[in-house]
Formats: sequence, C-alpha cells, structure tokens
Amino acid sequence: MTLIAIKQGISLNELDAWGTVADLGSEILEGEVKAFGKMTSGAPTDPVSAAYFGTSKGKFRMTYPFNEQATVVTGEVLLTEESTGITTRFGVGETWFVTKGTVVIWEVPGESFVKHYYAVA
Repeated sequence: MTLIAIKQGISLNELDAWGTVADLGSEILEGEVKAFGKMTSGAPTDPVSAAYFGTSKGKFRMTYPFNEQATVVTGEVLLTEESTGITTRFGVGETWFVTKGTVVIWEVPGESFVKHYYAVA
C-alpha cells in the first residue's frame, strides 16, 4: 500500500513533457497548449489511474475518454460544457467530476494550470 500526498503549487517544470494537448487527442482552439504530467498511480492506458496534469496558456476542446474527478493544485481554468454552454471557473483547491463522453472547452487564462486527477475508464 502506498500513501501519496497531493501537493498544491506544483509547477509545469516539475512534470514530464507530454507534447501538446492535440497529441493527447484534443483540438487546440487558441495558443500552442503544451501538456505536462506525472503519474501517481497506474499508467494513462490503465482502466484506473491518477496523475498530475498541467498545460500552458490557451484554449482547447476535449471529449473526455474516462470518468474523472480532478482538483486544481496550481492556477485556474475555465471549463465550459459544450452541450449546455455553461462555464465554470475553478481555482486552487476546487474540484470537479465529469463523465466519460462529455465535451468540454478548456481555457487556461494564466501562464499555466495544474490539476491532480483520478480517472476510471
């Protein structure tokens, strides 16, 4: 058994470069939107996984490939559920849950954003 503390204030340079969000299957709408991450449990292809995930400034569309609960640990993000047009701003310590198949528009207004997530495919 392992206990891992989820840290706030993680910067992108503490994570591994994962290319851009387009390399991960998202559609970039504004900016380059580089992606960064570090697994804390499992692997990205496992049915259950957890990781830090961060991006540089920009805007992109993502169709969720899994159910996810996530908490912001650095920066802020605006998430818009495309089907309803409702936008919610999430800052450090705030959490969301989204179901597999949901289309979400992400906007990172600052220089960067990092979350920690738990995903179930």
